[in-house]
Amino acid sequence: MADIYDELKLLIRARYPIIYLLTYEEDRAEALLRKISSDLNKKLITWSASASRSGSTPNQNAAAILDKAISSADPEIYMLRDFHPYLDNEIVIRKMRDTVAEFAKSHKTLIIVSPTLKIPPELEKEITIVDLPLPGRKDIRSLLTETLAFAERSSRLTVSLSEEEKNSVTDAALGLTLSQARRIFSKALLDNYVFDGDDVNLILFEKKQLIRKSGSLEYYDAKDTISEVGGMNSLKEWLVDRRESYSERARTYGLPLPKGLLLLGVQGCGKSLTSKAVANLWNQPLLRLDMGKIFSSFIGSSEENMRKAIATAESLAPVILWIDEIEKGFSGIKSSGATDAGVTSRIFGTFLTWMQEKTKAVFVIATANSISDLPPELLRKGRFDEIFFIDLPKKAERAEIFRIHIHKRGRKPSDYKIDEFVENSEGFSGAEIEMAVVEGMYAGFGRKREFTTEDILAALRASVPLSRTMFEEIESLRSWAAQRARMACDNGG
Repeated sequence: MADIYDELKLLIRARYPIIYLLTYEEDRAEALLRKISSDLNKKLITWSASASRSGSTPNQNAAAILDKAISSADPEIYMLRDFHPYLDNEIVIRKMRDTVAEFAKSHKTLIIVSPTLKIPPELEKEITIVDLPLPGRKDIRSLLTETLAFAERSSRLTVSLSEEEKNSVTDAALGLTLSQARRIFSKALLDNYVFDGDDVNLILFEKKQLIRKSGSLEYYDAKDTISEVGGMNSLKEWLVDRRESYSERARTYGLPLPKGLLLLGVQGCGKSLTSKAVANLWNQPLLRLDMGKIFSSFIGSSEENMRKAIATAESLAPVILWIDEIEKGFSGIKSSGATDAGVTSRIFGTFLTWMQEKTKAVFVIATANSISDLPPELLRKGRFDEIFFIDLPKKAERAEIFRIHIHKRGRKPSDYKIDEFVENSEGFSGAEIEMAVVEGMYAGFGRKREFTTEDILAALRASVPLSRTMFEEIESLRSWAAQRARMACDNGG
């Protein structure tokens, strides 16, 4: 809170006329502004449409508070709650411009508090945008202490948390607003009238539900392990070396925070599986960014969705942010100005700048199937730490993949002729190998017997792999990657 407090206080002292404070937390914003107004010896005046005079139209009420602000001679801070709907009214816009001229020679500041960013072109040069960050570790820990103190005063509630468990609860609640964290802590207490270490799972469950409401982000349970990924020995070694890259030991050693990883390769060769396995290997939460849900039909909403997604990911740091098939999300950038008024270009620019400048421990794993659709700016050094190419599995990798999928289904790989599977699966991707095993299982299941080597071989012979139907595209991708990317597998297998 100290950083945002200092920033807002400086802007007010420097006589910035209009500040747009982006946040869902009105109460927290008001508490912050009350402290600033007290420190600067100014009066804080709050306004909302619901508290305005009855009998007037909403636009008249909005104009009235601006008239009051212009006419007042006192040093004041005006906090306008959810004022953005009125910023498309010509009278309100004109009065806003009048306030700018008046505030330049007075000690007054207008602060719009809203979760939605909406700025008319007439005011673009006059409004300063400030994001109220989500509560930090100190804020959450303070709220937890307050909640536990209340519980300990109650004869019906019991607290059984060690210092380590309190830290775990605090970490679990990061990324929530204070009101969300307060509700979840209350639920943890009232669930069985005991607040203990087991409630961390309850907090994480509730947190996942809240993150899903954000629309563009999805919280993944990291169940896939790196041992379930066949082959890719070079990529696996790279990931293991960075297993503790976000630890204090890494900072003391002098290592910078890793930025991210781009996995390029043939469809079905394990890019998405690897992304999910990294979260388990590094023991970090995994968020999936759905680029399709970033884009909105409302003007300015798409850019706002991207900012919210980035802010949420940063609030959960350290965290892994997975963007699947990133080329589809940023396709059409070159024609963006003509086709979507530049929305895609602006979102892409925001993402690139964040990737280059981010200081939070958010490791981005992006996957792509087509290099021709990727903007060249994305591939420049500094965006990602490394670009790995995942090719079709070679013999040794295919053997490992067959063993993995047979073992996952409760059978012994030694009971099957893996060498024959390998010889009959040239050009098959990992996903196609898995489907051949599943198809063989269906054959045995349908005949009310255990599936055999011949069942899987029959499935392999009946399949036409993607590497044949899309031979030219895959060869082109391989040719590009040979000189520009690092191979995920460095053996000849």
